[in-house]
This record gives sequence, C-alpha cells and structure tokens, in this order.
Amino acid sequence: METVTLDQAIDMAMRLPLEQREMLLQIIRQRDIEVRREEIAKDTRASIAAFRAGKLQRQSVDDVIRIVSAD
Repeated sequence: METVTLDQAIDMAMRLPLEQREMLLQIIRQRDIEVRREEIAKDTRASIAAFRAGKLQRQSVDDVIRIVSAD
C-alpha cells in the first residue's frame, strides 16, 4: 500500500465537491469515535480483569478524585 502524506490527503479531499467533503469529515469523526470507544472498552476489560485478579484495590470516590486531581 502506498503511503500518502497529510498534504496529499488534504489536496485529494479538497478536490471533492463540498457535500462529499462534509460527508468525509463526518465519516472520519464517526470512525475516530468508534476507535476511541473500543480503546475505552479494552482499558475497562483490562481493569476489571486486574481487579478480579486482586491487582487493584477498592477505593472511595474521594480518593480517586484526589489521585486524579494530583496528576
């Protein structure tokens, strides 16, 4: 498969009619959402497995907020 640079992809997209460019943007956004959703699901499954294996401990909401806020 030939590698396409970002500039080439933009140039190609700009050759499309406006309606097709808008559709392209919508498709890309939806695919990005799906990729992110799958990443979250994968992280969740790993966290649940780690918890069930005893590698994670229960924490209060306040403790979690405090830890996240410190980062």
